[in-house]
Amino acid sequence: MNITRYQIAECGADFSFAGSKAPEDVALIAEKLGYKKWFLRMRSTAPGAAAKAVRQAGYAKDWERILWFTEPESVVLLQHPFHYPQLTRERSLVALKNRRVRFVCLVHDVEALRGYRDNEYYEREMALMLKIADVLIVPNKTIKQFFVKEGFREDRIVELEIFDYLQDEENSEEDIKSPLTPEHLPAFSRKVNIAGNLYPEKNGYAGELCLVPSLKFELYGNDPRGWIHPCDNIVYKGRFAPSVPGRFLTSGIGLVWDGDSIGTCSGPAGEYLRYNSPHKLSLYLSCGMPVAVWKEAAAAEFVERHKTGMLISSLYELEEKIKTLTEEEYTGMQTAACRIAGMLRNGAYTENAIQKAERTLFGGNENDSI
Repeated sequence: MNITRYQIAECGADFSFAGSKAPEDVALIAEKLGYKKWFLRMRSTAPGAAAKAVRQAGYAKDWERILWFTEPESVVLLQHPFHYPQLTRERSLVALKNRRVRFVCLVHDVEALRGYRDNEYYEREMALMLKIADVLIVPNKTIKQFFVKEGFREDRIVELEIFDYLQDEENSEEDIKSPLTPEHLPAFSRKVNIAGNLYPEKNGYAGELCLVPSLKFELYGNDPRGWIHPCDNIVYKGRFAPSVPGRFLTSGIGLVWDGDSIGTCSGPAGEYLRYNSPHKLSLYLSCGMPVAVWKEAAAAEFVERHKTGMLISSLYELEEKIKTLTEEEYTGMQTAACRIAGMLRNGAYTENAIQKAERTLFGGNENDSI
């Protein structure tokens, strides 16, 4: 079946992707599957009414081009939520829908579930997505059930399972695609790695890490030293390029934990772990690093099923488990993580989800190719 495929992607003035690494990886994987990119470019980041007018005029121009060149009955991949208000976006998407364009909407986050970022803008953004989507690709079963309760057809929802994590080592593409070799794997250690957003609104618990002194933490991300009290068991290691994490995450366990307490994942950010699929889980596993995950997180099911790490109720429990962790146990989790790593580094989960979405659109079965 011949299908014309497009994807619409937000980006900055230099065509760098809006949001995190995850949207960029999705776009790259979709491009390999034949999805041509339409960019929505933020032409200015300056404050003030004049700069806002420049931004919105640019967005209107981009949407006009998308409307002009997108053929009727083509397939368009969208990534949600859109990060910025854009003049004519809603009208343009509805116009495309009226031309029998089919939309595959891949959901990264649901602000209504995250809570602390939910507002009128995101409510409208989600309402529009549900209005135009033909198929949803969602992170996991928990978010799938949320959309079923919102009235979306269950047979039109595809589960991603976990976000991929592409890497860009200096080696050849074949080296990246090959299984992780022992010299590239994290070494056995009882150290705990924390990578990602270190702002207190999301990771307030980091201010309590002194309360588990036998755990040694290495932190990567935005500088937390302005709000985290210095402790002997905390080392801030700076930031690293998202595409080369394996050069920095060289030993130990990766922690998947959010919220304002080490006792449990509490507060809006912590509670959101019950629903979302954290990208930092993909980051650690793509390096072959075992993980420690809050046992009530949506991601816990994936970790338990694939035996890639340990489930914990608190960082006090992690402290006890780390004390008795053997190298043999670490190697077993790492072997399981490596089986997942190859798929994450190659984009296998996203590719499979997009292809399944296409089969859902066009009535094919699991063995059909489109």
